[in-house]
Parts: sequence; C-alpha cells; structure tokens
Amino acid sequence: MSLAPWLDPAPIIAILRGIHPEEAEAIGTVLMEAGITIMEVPLNSPAPFESVRRLYDAFGERALVGAGTVTTVDEVVLLHRAGGRLVVTPHADPELVRAARARGLFACPGFFTPTEAFALLAAGADALKLFPAEAASPAVLKALLAVLPKGTPILPVGGIGADNLAAWHGAGAAGFGVGSSLYKPGDTPEQVAAKAVRLREALTSA
Repeated sequence: MSLAPWLDPAPIIAILRGIHPEEAEAIGTVLMEAGITIMEVPLNSPAPFESVRRLYDAFGERALVGAGTVTTVDEVVLLHRAGGRLVVTPHADPELVRAARARGLFACPGFFTPTEAFALLAAGADALKLFPAEAASPAVLKALLAVLPKGTPILPVGGIGADNLAAWHGAGAAGFGVGSSLYKPGDTPEQVAAKAVRLREALTSA
C-alpha cells in the first residue's frame, strides 16, 4: 500500500481535533472542495468513531478518513468498523502498525528518533509522523531522510501552518499533519474554507 496517491494531489492531513459528529460532514465538505481529501479525527474528540463513520458515509472512497491519537489495538478495531482506513498514533508502537496492516488499513505512527523510525518501518508502516515537529526542525528532517530508506514518507506534525510549510517541504517532507491552522473547535465551515485556501496557496508557493 502507498499513501502517495492521496498525498500527491494535496499533501495535507486535516487533523480535526475536537470536532463533533454533527459538524463533521459540513467541515469535510469544505475540505473536499479545497482538494484536501485526508481527514483525521483524533480519539480525544467527542464521539470520534461516530465522526469517522459520518465522514465515511458522506464521502466514501473519495476521502481517506482515519483516526489520530490511537494507542490501543482495540481502537484500531473500532476504527475499522467505523469505516476508517488510516491509523495515526502519537508514539512509536510497532504492535499498532501490525494491527492496522492486518486489517488493510494505512499506518502512520509517530516517531522522533532513527531507532523508532527503523522499528516502525520494519513493522510495515506506510509513512512516519515526525512528532512533535515543534521540537525538531527542517534540518532534523533532512538528516533523518539521509539515513532512512530512500523514499520513506515523513510527515511533520505539530505547529505546521502556512508560514512554515515551505521550509519543511524544502527539507523533504512528503506531507503535513495540520491541526489548528486548518481547524479548531468552534470554527465554522467558512472559516475552515478560508484557512484551507491559505494552506493551498502556501503549498503552491513551496
């Protein structure tokens, strides 16, 4: 499996932390209209699996919907049942990677060191989430890419926005997990649409 067909058109994972199920479809619609088709509902959001289900019901195979802050195999199972296809973790746990892959789901686990990165790749990770990116730098990303297998997709997450996206892109990021710079609890669909436009403009410039 490869995330490339999803990342190539718009290398942004929309992190919808705090979203409520009743607003999921409206927020998802403006993201889809902006060309952002990968959506992650962190599990510390209200009724996250219901939001995943509603996003999947609304967009089906046109979107790649998943969950973030996944920390147990049971959560991987629940995500699969809800229609989610992307498992994102905050930490380096090869067991969760194997659980995701066993169910045909994409696995994008969190890491911060080369040791963690190699262990996750050996477990079958489809991409790696550099987290927290605020504690790293584009230079760190470039150094990691120099030692990891060629073509390893790394996605910085944490503090990514229109103002610093170009620097990470220039260092070799395959994509970006974007949270509050795209959505924060209470945002209207119109506000999210405006943020999405700024991000797409930053990508074009990069």
